[in-house]
Amino acid sequence: MSAPQRPGVTVFLTGLSGAGKSTIADALVAELESGGRPVTVLDGDVVRTHLSSELSFSREDRDLNIRRIGFVAGEVVKHGGTVVVAAIAPYEAAREEARALVERHGRFVLVHLSTPLEVCEGRDVKGLYARARAGQITGFTGIDDPYEPPARAEVVIDTSVTPLTESVARIRAAMVEGPRPPHPSHAQGGAWDGASGTRDGATGAREGGRAGPT
Repeated sequence: MSAPQRPGVTVFLTGLSGAGKSTIADALVAELESGGRPVTVLDGDVVRTHLSSELSFSREDRDLNIRRIGFVAGEVVKHGGTVVVAAIAPYEAAREEARALVERHGRFVLVHLSTPLEVCEGRDVKGLYARARAGQITGFTGIDDPYEPPARAEVVIDTSVTPLTESVARIRAAMVEGPRPPHPSHAQGGAWDGASGTRDGATGAREGGRAGPT
């Protein structure tokens, strides 16, 4: 007799450009795959390129892009798969629609990267936030377009005070047993530097403003 199928799960990372979504996604996926667990990665920029290239950057089209991500994630989860999503996903209603699409078939773990705007701006080596503040980029999330913080995230992580290894550990715990509280030592610092090695800051134009937010 074959073993019962493991329930599928989607980890949905949301936050401002530069919050650390791609860095955490890369580390999480590496850990899961090293343990023999295949993972489907749905990066907001990649999905927009291959599945949503016809969409504009209006609120309606941004929401549609997130619904498409939710649908694809749900289809993978239905067959017991693991999905990691990394997308700004700035609007609450669209995130909840994605949750509903996934929860028809399995678990949905929403991870809000609550890294402060000033930290995200400091990580932006290409100066995209500065361009947005100067009006050279319009519709940039966090500057002239809102980011609506999630009302019911399973995990909330401020990457300016939470080390990368602990961020991944908290997410993995939530994938199995529900959200894990932050370690008391985080109040003392020890954060990882998202400016080095993170794709969020490097691709913020695609993800955060008119050149391609998700």
